[in-house]
Amino acid sequence: MNELSRDSLHRFLFEDCPVRGKLVHLDQSWRAILERYDYPEPVRRILGETMAATVLLASTVKFEGQIAVQIQGDGPLTMVLIQCSNKLVLRGLARWQGEFDDASFRQLMSNGKMVISIENDADNQRYQGVVPVTGATIAESLGEYFDRSEQLPTRLWLASGDDAVAGLLLQRMPEKVVASDEDFWDRVCLLASTIKAEELLDLPERQILNRLFNEDDLRLFDRLPVSFRCNCSRERVENMLKSLGADEIRGMVEEHGGVIVHCEFCNKGYEFDRIDSEGLFLSDLPAGDPTVH
Repeated sequence: MNELSRDSLHRFLFEDCPVRGKLVHLDQSWRAILERYDYPEPVRRILGETMAATVLLASTVKFEGQIAVQIQGDGPLTMVLIQCSNKLVLRGLARWQGEFDDASFRQLMSNGKMVISIENDADNQRYQGVVPVTGATIAESLGEYFDRSEQLPTRLWLASGDDAVAGLLLQRMPEKVVASDEDFWDRVCLLASTIKAEELLDLPERQILNRLFNEDDLRLFDRLPVSFRCNCSRERVENMLKSLGADEIRGMVEEHGGVIVHCEFCNKGYEFDRIDSEGLFLSDLPAGDPTVH
């Protein structure tokens, strides 16, 4: 086994039982998200855990497109959103209100709900599952999502630090489950529960797996790279502005002298002056009409 590479996902299987696992470790991607906004520590912790969990979730689903995990509530933390493609390219953000020194997940996310969306480009289909946030942590809430929506026993362990985030997922596969498999599942989950946050963040995957499952026969697959990249573009912003209509955009130009759009994910700004704004709607003019207001 090679040491755990940064910004990577590792998959493994237990050879003697239908249980699979995933390990994710992110540092450069995590820091890229933190560079965009100055998140309070409790918000940063939950954002990081959700980031690791979304990569783990994406690795369990077969799709070509994008998966999004969005948590909404009416507490101080109003929203967390992480998007991840099937190629494990991700971006994310959080929104909050008020000031707070420290708070638990339940205190921050009052009356919360978790929305899991999958956009599959291959068949142009969109799947969405919504479950209430009843767990005391992101890991517990996602475990309940799997129990309700996927009907696959799944457990997660997540850790978020200043420089890195990490996660471990165990999932019992549906095939050929017998009584002995139940005992095996309970045992490996109990062993995984002994992992400490600092171990998950700092140790390479070989040490983590040996530390937890040294008596089991594991098959470890090659690492999969994970990266941060925002897919915003001027073309996407132009299409969004066009959808608002010419009158709306012209009103904004008259009031502000132009239009400035900031991407919430990467905080990149796109500026449109009067000429740029009128150019958005030139194709809508009747043929032979050169008029520009």
